[in-house]
Amino acid sequence: MSFRKVVRQSKFRHVFGQPVKTDQCYDDIRVSRVTWDSTFCAVNPSFVAIIVEASGGGAFLVLPLHKTGRIDKSYPTVCGHTGPVLDIDWCPHNDHVIASGSEDCTVMVRGGPGSWRLAGVTPLCSLSPLSPQVWQIPENGLSQPLTEPVVVLEGHSKRVGIVTWHPTARNVLLSAGCDNVVLIWNVGTAEELYRLDGLHPDLIYSVSWSRDGSRFCTACKDKSVRVIDPRRGTVVAEKERAHEGARPMRAIFLADGKIFTTGFSRMSERQLALWDTENLEEPMGLQELDSSNGTLLPFYDPDTNVVYVCGKGDSSIRYFEITEEPPYIHFLNTFTSKEPQRGMGWMPKRGLDVSKCEIARFYKLHERKCEPIIMTVPRK
Repeated sequence: MSFRKVVRQSKFRHVFGQPVKTDQCYDDIRVSRVTWDSTFCAVNPSFVAIIVEASGGGAFLVLPLHKTGRIDKSYPTVCGHTGPVLDIDWCPHNDHVIASGSEDCTVMVRGGPGSWRLAGVTPLCSLSPLSPQVWQIPENGLSQPLTEPVVVLEGHSKRVGIVTWHPTARNVLLSAGCDNVVLIWNVGTAEELYRLDGLHPDLIYSVSWSRDGSRFCTACKDKSVRVIDPRRGTVVAEKERAHEGARPMRAIFLADGKIFTTGFSRMSERQLALWDTENLEEPMGLQELDSSNGTLLPFYDPDTNVVYVCGKGDSSIRYFEITEEPPYIHFLNTFTSKEPQRGMGWMPKRGLDVSKCEIARFYKLHERKCEPIIMTVPRK
């Protein structure tokens, strides 16, 4: 008797990745060589920001989307940090505001001339450098190096590896450092709203807000995934040993409140898992991918319920659809290119060209360039 493999009917079964032409890439960029597992790239409908190598401190490039081709070595950077920049994130409510965290223990915010400014900000000179920083980019991009942020958020005692804006509340920023502390800031007044200390016994690998911003989940070096209510300052749910391996994990909230994680098995095989926050005893779905050693960076599209998984050092992007019925995680396809990726940027949905059936766009960092990759679902 012969068995026919049943393919699940999905309108996203045929998602095609297409790299852009060479003249639409950003060329001659010295991407950061820091070993921190960050995406090194942040994108919005106006700008692409890339963490780069810098002598004497940390810096990142901010390029208008249309400024493709070879980037001049003298192109101005955002260079107010005294140590390598580890993470950057664009504000979802203002395309000209970006936050950065660095090895110098700082998080920064910057305001450009004649552009929107944050109300009630303490003058920069009165703040210590041990804090996150937020920047504001002039409307047409940089014409000279930016060295002074609008806000320096003072509170971490060790390097700041994660900065992420609140998805629904304006001027609210979360930062997490190697001091195992999570801080939530009112950027408008440069005040600490919540200090979450003692919830993580080890290094925090990732933080992801829920869709409404009422909770966030974290992946920690102690192999636990935690769901935290920041207002109460308590751990609402916790899964110990979500992935058995010792290498870094990632956890992201999905639109329906479930959690998607990437990590490693005890045999160092890369894994994906889906968890129900109401019952974290066993994963709803668990898949093993391969035995590469690069950290898997997940990107989630709530509109299509598709998760894209990009491995650091891989040359592929795998994508999976998350569904309500078993096995819950459905493999869709793989986009493969020749060169491995150093990092990856992700365009918000409002920056896509839906008239061309575009459902996602990545900005893949090579050693010396940034290459946009367009994901489409062709329609008649």
